[in-house]
Amino acid sequence: MPALTPRAVFVIRDTDYELLLARHATRGQVRFFLESRGQSVAEAEARHGRFHAVLAAARAAVPPDWRQALVRRPDLDRFLFAPEDVVVAVGQDGLVANVAKYLDGQPVVGVNPAPDLFDGVLARLRVEHLAALLPASAAGAAPLERRTMVQAVLDGGERLLALNEIFVGHRSHQSARYRIEAGGRAEDQSSSGLIVASGTGLTGWARSISDATHLTLDVGVEELAVGYWVREPFRSVATGTDLRAGKFAEAPLAVTSRMNEGGVVFADGIEQDFVAFDWGRRVTLSPAARRLNLVVA
Repeated sequence: MPALTPRAVFVIRDTDYELLLARHATRGQVRFFLESRGQSVAEAEARHGRFHAVLAAARAAVPPDWRQALVRRPDLDRFLFAPEDVVVAVGQDGLVANVAKYLDGQPVVGVNPAPDLFDGVLARLRVEHLAALLPASAAGAAPLERRTMVQAVLDGGERLLALNEIFVGHRSHQSARYRIEAGGRAEDQSSSGLIVASGTGLTGWARSISDATHLTLDVGVEELAVGYWVREPFRSVATGTDLRAGKFAEAPLAVTSRMNEGGVVFADGIEQDFVAFDWGRRVTLSPAARRLNLVVA
């Protein structure tokens, strides 16, 4: 049976202008809404047009004998990725994180459509690179960063994957009560939650916590290790603050909920896509066996 030709799967999110149109129905209403707030519809339209010009150029760079597909971020959980796919995320860095957990080894090319607006830590490549990188990616010849991901496994069998971090705490970010076990030590805690982050996640939420607490961990983006940080732990007669941060690899970190309601576990900042974590539930967190194959140039 002949091998399937590669497929380029373009992953995008709606532009600000498209989201405004979906909310207000017409361009006139969008213009009225923006102008009433001192903003210009022309600017939103210009960014929209610029993005779609880059997307068109990216799709034109696909070899003519390849197949193509386009998937928007809200539809990722319903899209079936195939082994022969090369995934092209066109947008901000968060889009690469959004798609990573749905993949199983497929190469991901992150294209930055506006280098003057977006940092491009993950989506770092210009659209001009695609013509050469797509065939190389399909052939397994493109340079890759095999970035470590984080996984959470709950006692009910639920499993979450994240490229950046996993949060454990209360859904309102108010005081969360739980028991944490790390490195052979255990402690009951009350805090505004904790995060477990990969080396990739050290540039985001983990960095802000690290900067605020001066608890710095060195975790490489390809290192099979992750770090944890506790947010604002509170010491009392029943709770401690000794286990505030740490790096771990083989032995997982475990957390047992002491919250009667409102406990959640969610990945990569997507709060609405959570697993309930109420009293007595237990979650183990560790580096994931699955990695993100990020194409670099």
